[in-house]
Amino acid sequence: MSSLRTSYEFTLPRGYVDGQGRLHKTGKMRLATARDELEPLRDPTVQGPDDPRLTILVLTRVVEELGSLELVTSFDIEGLFAVDLAFLQDFYGVINFGSQEEYDALVNAQASSSLLGVGSAAAPAPTADQADPAGAAAEPAEPAASPDPGPRPNLRRAVEEIPRKAQ
Repeated sequence: MSSLRTSYEFTLPRGYVDGQGRLHKTGKMRLATARDELEPLRDPTVQGPDDPRLTILVLTRVVEELGSLELVTSFDIEGLFAVDLAFLQDFYGVINFGSQEEYDALVNAQASSSLLGVGSAAAPAPTADQADPAGAAAEPAEPAASPDPGPRPNLRRAVEEIPRKAQ
């Protein structure tokens, strides 16, 4: 008997730095429900289906864990670096609307990438919640040579948004 996988672990490209300077890189996202996509449209701060706040509210609902944070809030999601927000949007699209091959490609592309100031893809993955309050004090390592994973699909387009009814 097979079971449906409803929760997926991820590692952010840069990581979220909380108010105490702690770095949170790993987390867990669950599959979205219809309610997860509908409820944020009822939020009075959301001006419509194209409002960028909608993305924040949906991700706040489906990100179950982010490092050692006991509760992931919209404030935390708003505080992500742009590359991490884009990664979570792609991750959301893949786990909810993509195939296993697209999931594997996204995870492999993310694992083989190297960001400025983050270090080499060949370096061991940092543990969640590593603190670096002084900022990136260590010199970034040279990026490891890796095969080009090819063009990265823009899976954020796969997210269908339901327009709000006129009242």
